[in-house]
Formats: sequence, C-alpha cells, structure tokens
Amino acid sequence: MTENKQPILVFGATGQQGGSVAVALLRAGRPVRALVRDPAADKASALRAAGAEIVLGDFADTASLRAAMTGAYGVFSVQPSSGMGPLLGISDEEEERYGCAIADLALEAGVQHLVYSSTDAVGDTPTGMGHFDSKARIEAHIRTLPITATIVRPAAFMEMLVMPGFGLDQGQFNFFVQPDQAMQLLAVADIGKYVTAIFADRGRWAGQTLEIASDMLTGRDLEAAFTAAAGHPIRYARFSEEVLAGNAFLAKLTALVDNGRLVGRADLAALRALNPQQQSFATWLAGDGKAAFHAALGQAGRWGYGHG
Repeated sequence: MTENKQPILVFGATGQQGGSVAVALLRAGRPVRALVRDPAADKASALRAAGAEIVLGDFADTASLRAAMTGAYGVFSVQPSSGMGPLLGISDEEEERYGCAIADLALEAGVQHLVYSSTDAVGDTPTGMGHFDSKARIEAHIRTLPITATIVRPAAFMEMLVMPGFGLDQGQFNFFVQPDQAMQLLAVADIGKYVTAIFADRGRWAGQTLEIASDMLTGRDLEAAFTAAAGHPIRYARFSEEVLAGNAFLAKLTALVDNGRLVGRADLAALRALNPQQQSFATWLAGDGKAAFHAALGQAGRWGYGHG
C-alpha cells in the first residue's frame, strides 16, 4: 500500500486548524480520516460529503485513538487549549497529556509522518503562560521519540482580529502591537496548504520545526487595511494601559509581543514557495474574512478570547 493510498488522520477536523488541513488534503487528493466526537454534527457531515472517512473518537478515550490510527500513513495533531476560553478549552495539563499520548500512539501504530501544531510563542525558555508552555513540553516529548515528525508553529490567526471586543463597531481597532510595530498573522486556510505540502515531502520536513504565517503588518497597516475594507475610517490604537491593568491575560500576551516572543519569525518568502496561494491580510479581508469583518463592524461585545 503506498503512502498516497493510506489515510492521514486529522485531529480537530471540525475546528479551525484541523478543518483547514482536512479540506486542503482532500483537495490534493489525499485520503483523510477525521476523528470527531459527533459523527452526526453538521461539520462532520460536510467532511463526509467531501470524501473524508469519519471515525468516532475522543482525546480521553485511548482505545478510540489507537483504533483511528490503524493503517494511517500520517497524523495531524492539534489539541484545544486553555487559551481558547472556558467553553472550548481544556486544562494545560490535559493538553499536554493528550498531545504526548497522540505522539506515543502514532509511534506504536507505525505512523510514517506526524505533524504537530504548536505555536510561534514557543522558544528556548518558558513564556510563563500555561497554554503556550504546554505546547513546548509536547514538542520536547515528540523530539525524544523515534518517529518522523514535523512541528509547525502558527502565528496569530487573522480570524482572531475580527472577534467582538476589539472596537471595530466603534470605528476603531485595539490590539497588542504599537502603531509602528510589526507582527505576523496567519490565515487559517493557509495552515492546511502548508501542512499538505509538508505531508507531500516527508524526507524534506523530517525533524524540522517550521514557523508558519501569511503576512506581517504594523498597527498602522491594520488601520489602513480595515479602513479600506470598511469604506470609512478605522482608527488604530494599542490596548490602553487601563485595559491591560484590568486584564492580566491581555497584559501577559502584550508583554510577549513586546519582548518579541509573539511577533513571529516565519520566512514569508519561503512559505510562499511552499504555498503560492498564501494570503495577504488585504486578500483575506476581501475573501475568507469578509463576512466576519462586516459582522464585527456592527457587533459590540467583550474580547472573548482566552481569559479575556
């Protein structure tokens, strides 16, 4: 059986990252096996209709994970985290346990290529934020295993910028960077395209760690892009000191931007060669992000990410 006929098991296939990977793999003609908790859910049904094999499983059910990996060529591993907020996330300890267990089971099952999705905040020293440092520990565990693995470190998602609470409904946008400070951003759809290219060239990417992003913008660049897309002025300002003083989670993230841990170091030119369809922020706003952006223009609310 050749690798192109063996399925790639995708975790989180009904979510952002896993969904992007599943769609891109299917478009590339690769067989996809999607692990889901509810096979009857709309997103699972859509994946089935697109050609994916749907299997029932849960991170906490080791037997279901082991069964899902049987005969798989590759595994795309991503877990929810505490940074996703209390409704969607899990504890940092659970994330680490699940991420390490998936890698161990992939080795046990004879999986040929494991791709693990981490974060660009991971570095040589801990960040002090649990949902980043749990990923660093999963990375470290994977590197101890005799398995062909690639680690991708995504930048902040463009989709995060059009969540309620950043001020777009008031003609402004507040974010982590200073007006002239640059930060890399990633269109979720690009994740799948990068990962599909990685699975297509196991030899090149074996043992590699790759930061992935789609564009790099300053606060003023964001102001200009939002203004052009909205058709009226959108003023940019960094989160105020008052806001940061009242939200420890935002304050810690902002500090990681200031010390360079969250601004991103991806080689955008090299990534464009890997994915010629790489999206600029302006392209994303006019396409994938258009509906969410225009909804945010008329939607007030608190910043809902993580512990905000």
